Amino acid sequence: MGLDLYQNSNLGRAVFDEADQILGFSLSHLCFEGPFEELTKTANCQPAILTASVAALVVLQTFRPDIKPDYVAGLSLGEYSALVASHVVTFAEALRLVRRRGELMEEAARKNPGVMLCVLGLEKEAVAQVSKMAGGEVANLNGPGQVIVSVRKQYAQTLTDAVLSRGAKRVMPLDVSGAFHCSLMNSARDGLAPEIGKISFMPADVPLVSNVDAKEQTDPMIIKVNLVNQVNSTTYWEASMRYLLDQGVSEFYEVGPGAVLKGLLRKISSSAKVINAGTWEDMKALAGGQDIPGGQASSNDGPAGQ
Repeated sequence: MGLDLYQNSNLGRAVFDEADQILGFSLSHLCFEGPFEELTKTANCQPAILTASVAALVVLQTFRPDIKPDYVAGLSLGEYSALVASHVVTFAEALRLVRRRGELMEEAARKNPGVMLCVLGLEKEAVAQVSKMAGGEVANLNGPGQVIVSVRKQYAQTLTDAVLSRGAKRVMPLDVSGAFHCSLMNSARDGLAPEIGKISFMPADVPLVSNVDAKEQTDPMIIKVNLVNQVNSTTYWEASMRYLLDQGVSEFYEVGPGAVLKGLLRKISSSAKVINAGTWEDMKALAGGQDIPGGQASSNDGPAGQ
């Protein structure tokens, strides 16, 4: 993850090197070489995704300074890279926060073992009603016909059977280490609040559309409160995207690894244009064949700290 940016861009490399220095271990090596079991631990995965996303953002902004956002948004963890993009916090501040966020969420998951289930083909109101009866909570509303539910492990099968009996087409367990965005994460929220309180957030350069209420915000104090509440609250991603579409936004850039958000947005709006900017190939395509500032011919280089 992010290896191509590290190998081809001095700017991308600098982001990974900074992360290694701040965290005191080679996050870059973990991103590029694994092992997968270590990378996917919540405390490692969250800073890894943030770092790869910010590396992509830095490269993109350097060779395409004409791409200026009117809004920023990020799904769950992605909200932190959105805050870096809108200059609410620095990369170093965001990195320390997500590392601690991941540790706290891991601790909460150990204390309260749970799972996340993706329910397909059933209206969100029905899913919410059934989930409540079975001891679960709606965690993510990401797109049409898809509701993510968090529930304690011992109630997972009960909830699955209940939504299927109500007409759900399919229920898929998610490959995550805990039941996030629900009350099982209350202790993580309580632990993160003072960490966020230590940092001076700046007013957002461009409005952030928040996960917790799908509203735009620039006020740093409200952004802080929303970021704390995000840990154990439902994320309203579909509503956030519909809000942006209602504001006339027609072009979206997914900055960072993967293309999950592109897939979700296509289900929300078939007319919205979504451009991925997460790999070196993406950057070259966006550059239109021009030389990319900060690039280098060092494709055989390995990660720092090996």
